[in-house]
Amino acid sequence: MKETELPAKPDAKSPAGADIRFIMDGTTGNMIHSTLPAGQTNRATIHKTISEFWYILEGAGEIWRKDNNEERITSLGQGVSIDIPVGTAFQYRNTGAVPMKFICISMPPWPGDAEASHLKGAWEPTI
Repeated sequence: MKETELPAKPDAKSPAGADIRFIMDGTTGNMIHSTLPAGQTNRATIHKTISEFWYILEGAGEIWRKDNNEERITSLGQGVSIDIPVGTAFQYRNTGAVPMKFICISMPPWPGDAEASHLKGAWEPTI
């Protein structure tokens, strides 16, 4: 059994460009807290083997997702949850005046930054 607390400062940057804090890891997945500054648009990304669930804690934004069958832009705000199935291209941005914060659960556990590759997304990245 594990317990953790949210680190005071970011541990790293995600491959897409968000500040991340490691919260929990296990044999079936891991969980991070992500922060995207106001006005930032991250790089479009696709994962090779990872699926993700997100839960928005605060702030506002949008996420573009595209797979072989569908393409959509979803508004993100407090209380919204989304999924990013393995092989789905995605890009997200903060459209609000305050940082957008969310919890991200990766399944299986994140294997390292070589997992992600970048591609052209819906918007021009700001980082």
